[in-house]
Amino acid sequence: MAVSAPLPAQHRQRAARPRPGHRLLTRAVAVGAVAVLYTAATGTGAQAIVRGTDSSEPYPFMVAIPMTPGDGEGSMDAMCGGALIAPQWVVTAGHCAQEVMPAHPSGTVRVGSDHRNAGGTVRKIVAKVVHPGFDAAGDKRSNDDIALLKLDRPVREQPVRIAGSAPKVGADTRVIGFGTVVDDPEPGRWVFPDRLQELDTRRTATSDCMDINGKGELCTSSKVRGAMACSGDSGGPQVQRVGGRWELVGVTSGDGDYAVDPHCGSGPGIWTSVSAYKDWINRTIAAHH
Repeated sequence: MAVSAPLPAQHRQRAARPRPGHRLLTRAVAVGAVAVLYTAATGTGAQAIVRGTDSSEPYPFMVAIPMTPGDGEGSMDAMCGGALIAPQWVVTAGHCAQEVMPAHPSGTVRVGSDHRNAGGTVRKIVAKVVHPGFDAAGDKRSNDDIALLKLDRPVREQPVRIAGSAPKVGADTRVIGFGTVVDDPEPGRWVFPDRLQELDTRRTATSDCMDINGKGELCTSSKVRGAMACSGDSGGPQVQRVGGRWELVGVTSGDGDYAVDPHCGSGPGIWTSVSAYKDWINRTIAAHH
């Protein structure tokens, strides 16, 4: 379920060795083609996120985070996702904000648009705070895959509320993102949609995912066979409808079965549980007020 950051949904591997966690960034480095993430063709097909569908409603809290290759080259066609949780703050994956990764934020974000390169509100990133427990350079998959981005000015879009607790196993959720709609291990075949994609999902048992921290991460499966978030979706939101409104429950982090199958749609994915980090989020925002 890679994510984009080029993490499309997450880095599929770290620079050092394969890791089921962050899909996008490291996956590109592992195959020696970081720039491919930015030069891949763009598509607008109805199926995306990998067998998802075009967004069916506005998501004013959705944030697109353009990424730049570590060497500064490439056309920058891929990105990470994020969620607006306060007028001036975005939560995303830790691997989408680390400078030591193969790619890093280009410096701006687009908030509240259902199109990747138009609409919404564009703001500059003035501060990046990665959770101190996240280790992008270690030889093991790191947990604590979460980070905060501070914007230069508040936006008018409505932030999403952070859920008070993680959804129960079996609970209905939804994931959204601009990640590749083509489920292929090779970055050269990825296709990133212009239109925001959504996919109905559910929380599944922690034991269904490999290399996962049950206290701080959510194992998530799709309701559609062969569908899941993928490269380019990293950092994006997993939400749950509570009392008629969406609440943020997860941040796209990695592939739940990458060790046995590199395809995104072959199994579950891993999301950082945002409610587990709510205290850290509040302390960080207060310290950077």
